Amino acid sequence: MEEKSAPRRRGRRPGGADTRTQLLDAARAEFAERGYDGATVRVIAERAGVDPAMVNHWFGGKEALFIAALSLPADPATILGEALPGDPEHLAERVLGRLLEVWDGTGAPALSALIQSVASHDAAASLLREFILRVLVVKVLATVAPDQPELRAGLCGSQVFGLAFVRYVLKVEPLASADHDTVIAAVAPNLQRYLTGPLP
Repeated sequence: MEEKSAPRRRGRRPGGADTRTQLLDAARAEFAERGYDGATVRVIAERAGVDPAMVNHWFGGKEALFIAALSLPADPATILGEALPGDPEHLAERVLGRLLEVWDGTGAPALSALIQSVASHDAAASLLREFILRVLVVKVLATVAPDQPELRAGLCGSQVFGLAFVRYVLKVEPLASADHDTVIAAVAPNLQRYLTGPLP
């Protein structure tokens, strides 16, 4: 007599090895559809089929999950935390210095993949827009900008991601192989104006 197979288990998946991947997939979809503020940990967990406590277990909270969903080569909160202390008028130099260290260290392939993904996928572009608003506006520009933080965030994003695109995706010389001091000296003044200088 043929044995009956055990019924498939229903309900939430246990917090096993694939839980992190399931949460990241669900988070990317939710953040892209609803934005950072509209997405909730509870709904992301439901979409992933896991308990909401798994978000804290794997990522430590909603913001860390959002950063992980972007697949950035480094946590921007860490970079900005290291760059913010000091003279605000030299903030651009410090930010670019840390970014170049990370990108030229181990982050260039991930950064290149992110930029190419943003160019071809609406969901990735939506996530990156949320990142610019959440991180640049709330974490940086709100503390240093004299006015127009949203406009400044877009301008800063254009400068930073434009640099990344030309240096790591297009690999245009001599910028692609220029040393950090050369890149910082050329780019920082304009980035600094976007951060704290007068805008038209």
